[in-house]
Amino acid sequence: MTFELTILGSSSAVPTSKRNLTAHVLNVHERFFLIDCGEGTQIEIRKNKIRFGKIDHIFISHLHGDHIFGLFGLISTFNLLNRDKDLHIYAHSELEKFLNRHIEYFEKSLSFKIIYHHLNPKKNEVIYEDEKVTVETIPLKHRVPTCGFKFAEKPHLYNLKKNVVQTYQIPISKIQSIREGEDLMNDQGEVIPNHKLTLPPYKSRSYAYCTDTAYTEKIIPIIQEVDLLFHEATFAKNLKEQAKQTMHSTSQQAAKIAKMAEVKRLILGHFSARYKDVSPIINEAKEIFPNTYAAEDGEKYSIELQRTERS
Repeated sequence: MTFELTILGSSSAVPTSKRNLTAHVLNVHERFFLIDCGEGTQIEIRKNKIRFGKIDHIFISHLHGDHIFGLFGLISTFNLLNRDKDLHIYAHSELEKFLNRHIEYFEKSLSFKIIYHHLNPKKNEVIYEDEKVTVETIPLKHRVPTCGFKFAEKPHLYNLKKNVVQTYQIPISKIQSIREGEDLMNDQGEVIPNHKLTLPPYKSRSYAYCTDTAYTEKIIPIIQEVDLLFHEATFAKNLKEQAKQTMHSTSQQAAKIAKMAEVKRLILGHFSARYKDVSPIINEAKEIFPNTYAAEDGEKYSIELQRTERS
């Protein structure tokens, strides 16, 4: 049961020779969610051997070029490949106008349908849900309407112990209720407690994506105790004033958020192109939140399964 993040781009504003513009792919149980789509995204998708046909949902944080310019080319490629599945795009309503103009001029028609989901960047709400995962928005603080995204696995069921079906002659009709935590009453009226039949469920996993934002503690309740947090760190701590003016964050501000939210791991990214070496930025953050890592293009971050403790 995969829960894995792939960094496709980690630079801000302009690409560098080593860093492309912002884009992530999150794989949850073989559901591939593309988060932002800066220039060069589709090349990185190919480099990382992610199948284009697996991407059905694209989440756009805001309408700055370094987060959306790759979307035009990606849609064109989908069309050239004769995609026939619907493509869902979650973004500020203005993006629909931009994309429709592009499609009208360059593509004329598409082999697939785009379904737009307009976001309210000021509101924390669930915008996607299926049987395995929910996605909700995280209102951020930037120069244009911006939101991050939190991906949370739905609670796992209990797991049947080996051979219990045969040992206790459990009918198929009762397996689901047992996995949901119920005891078993056999044909003789004997109650078999659930703990004899099952192993505790796995913990639900979560990932929060917070890019292009000034320091704001309002996001803490939403991202509380997530397993993996991506938070922008466009500037080092000595450029705190510039971060404030441009409504971005410093390394230590991101680390402070991670610490207060009690997250498990912090990934910093969206680095200014001025930094050829980002290790000083990471070291600054580690002074506050030791479990901090630098986003690197092509790097993968997996969240492994862990069992809960039985209550």
